[in-house]
Amino acid sequence: MSDQANPFENLREQVDDAAAFLDASAGVLERLKNPERVLETNLTFELDDGSLETVRAYRSQFNGDRGPYKGGIRYHPGVTRDEVKALSGWMAYKCAVVDVPYGGGKGGIAIDPADYSEAELERLTRAFATELRPLIGEDRDIPAPDVNTGQREMNWIKDTYETLENTTAPGVITGKALDSGGSEGRVEATGRSVALAAREAFDWLDRDLAGATVAVQGYGNAGSVAAALLDDLGADVVAVSDSSGGIHAPDGLDPRSVKSHKAETGSVTEYDDAGSLTNEELLTLDVDILVPAALENAIDGDLAVDVRADVVVEAANGPLTPDADDALVEQDVYVVPDILANAGGVTVSYFEWVQNRQRFYWTEERVNEELERVITEAFEGMVDAYEARDTPNLRTAAYVVAIDRIVDAADQAGNWP
Repeated sequence: MSDQANPFENLREQVDDAAAFLDASAGVLERLKNPERVLETNLTFELDDGSLETVRAYRSQFNGDRGPYKGGIRYHPGVTRDEVKALSGWMAYKCAVVDVPYGGGKGGIAIDPADYSEAELERLTRAFATELRPLIGEDRDIPAPDVNTGQREMNWIKDTYETLENTTAPGVITGKALDSGGSEGRVEATGRSVALAAREAFDWLDRDLAGATVAVQGYGNAGSVAAALLDDLGADVVAVSDSSGGIHAPDGLDPRSVKSHKAETGSVTEYDDAGSLTNEELLTLDVDILVPAALENAIDGDLAVDVRADVVVEAANGPLTPDADDALVEQDVYVVPDILANAGGVTVSYFEWVQNRQRFYWTEERVNEELERVITEAFEGMVDAYEARDTPNLRTAAYVVAIDRIVDAADQAGNWP
């Protein structure tokens, strides 16, 4: 696993890879490899003992040619300026490849939320929302949950913004609780799109998903939902892991039971009737489908040589380095890229935003039907580009589709003198 690979440089390399298949000038491509602006701020907030603490926070707005900036806010000690720049870029291309009318944004605070009480996290979140207030808005920049954030934090941001602006604006943020204007199906959306992408990949490869073996690295929301839905589609989930380690059962696991075990114990480890293995061992298991669902750079070029899965479906953002991509092409491993596979989250966030603006809310059935349509159409578009332009892998094809759409939108808008 590579801890040193710079995710922003990875993003730039991915755009360069797609450039060979695009009719775009060097100036346009350079613009599409850099964010438009980045907020870097120090947040000072009060701890429960009355003392003050200062932490670093960021918000990157990558490209707004196709609509308001859109992207999550994560709380993690590994948050850096380059990380949020990369993640905001991936969001811009993710929205474009699934044809959702948004640009790309991302934010984060460099903390471990486990070190703070709920009251401390609320004060910190409201301090960040206050700093974000001039940048965000229903038609400007719409944050959402990400690593270690969820409905609770989104509700705090919404309330802070609405209080300071003296307005009602539920569409300023997505991923909210249902009673605060959230959408049915939002919590499961990212994992659902991963399962749909795996299904489409197997259909395209003329393979049967029933009985296919699956390993999932990272058993948070996206990984656990993807595992459960793949199990529903007839696949056999044989290994899962989290930051504490992994479990392996060649005859298959019950993904929902494992999720309950983790909720009770804090980890998937020591699950009954399963052996143990490390995260690296899981990533190199001989399985049909590998789902990396943790953080970026999980698989670098060295580890990729040992990957034995037939298909990799990226639930996390940037789990493979460019060197890993190259190695997997040589090994005839198909990778369904993050900007399509995990796009269910932003797609249903878009549905939530639409419902907020209309003040008319959809059933979960409608949300899931619309999500399936978006993912299947996006997969078809990616495969069409892969076959028509003879790109080396599906990732480059997805970037070709996305960049074409962003360039077209920019060209149609024209340039100010």
